[in-house]
Amino acid sequence: MNWTLGSMALVPLCLLFVANAPAGTLDDPRWVTYQGGSGAGSGKNIVLLSGDEEYRSEEGLPQMARILALRHGFKCTVLFSQSPEGIIDPDNSSNIPGMHLIDDADLVIMLLRFRRLPDEDMAHLVKYVEAGKPLIGLRTSTHAFNYEGNSTSPYAKWSFRSKEWKDGFGGQVLGETWVNHHGHHGQESTRGVIPAAVAQHPILQGVTDVWGRTDVYGIRKLPADATVLLEGSVRAGMTPDAPAVEGPKNSPRHPVFWTRQRKLPEGNLQRIVCTTMGASRDLESVDLRRAIVNGSYWCLGIEDKIDPKSSMEIVGEYKPTPFGFGKSTKGVRPQDHAYPKKAAVTEPIQDKKD
Repeated sequence: MNWTLGSMALVPLCLLFVANAPAGTLDDPRWVTYQGGSGAGSGKNIVLLSGDEEYRSEEGLPQMARILALRHGFKCTVLFSQSPEGIIDPDNSSNIPGMHLIDDADLVIMLLRFRRLPDEDMAHLVKYVEAGKPLIGLRTSTHAFNYEGNSTSPYAKWSFRSKEWKDGFGGQVLGETWVNHHGHHGQESTRGVIPAAVAQHPILQGVTDVWGRTDVYGIRKLPADATVLLEGSVRAGMTPDAPAVEGPKNSPRHPVFWTRQRKLPEGNLQRIVCTTMGASRDLESVDLRRAIVNGSYWCLGIEDKIDPKSSMEIVGEYKPTPFGFGKSTKGVRPQDHAYPKKAAVTEPIQDKKD
């Protein structure tokens, strides 16, 4: 097919990008897919949901997806909160294109905060969770949804302060909703401490040194089916060598990483991992990345394939920005996270002369 200069001028730039993208890397300009391939995760499909205003999930989840896909073989698709024009916008709480892709997911990994999605989009996640399929929630996913008090949505009970379904999605599924900042937000960081009783858990294979800049969240009481894999030691500073805070903040330590085997009405058990860590800069910790990847294996029931020496190295460039409201990088599209990168076409293609 021959394109004229005039006709090319009418083709949106995003479509030009897709047409010239690496084969098998991109499905749609509104999200980004990493095909994976060989590796222990080959044949498994993971969908990652990014949508929070503060902790830069729009940076961290694409990196985790690349590690899962290109180091471990999983097919991974990242969905983003975005503007109607296709620009990633963490402050848009009601638009995450591609939620229908959850229907074919084997695992969902999410870092959401106070989202209120259209019912037709939310229905895909609700159906997934109610089917008892595995799930990993990071950081603010304990308070992933926030519906107005007079909402008529059938999913309003998923709201983080729900009284109808106590504490909503966070309390009922992950094990806890938003409580408070137990550590001093922005001033006290977190070191993960492994309880001796769970040191041999499959998820902790190869995990020895977890530290992150986010503070410890307050946890009241986890469900009886929860197993705490990391307790949060509140550190008196924002560097890895900061000492533990003395006093009641660390007596006892609050959980920061746990699993659930949630019993469903029909008696099946749903495998769930939750961590109150997971900001993009937390993910600079190779052992936190390892715990999340190992958690993916465990959720999928393939924990026998966990290799404590497998690579968790960063794929491509990763320079996460500090957490905070209003600090997201502007003008980024989902396809900007494609790997390997291929430059968008900016010049019109001329007619070919035979």
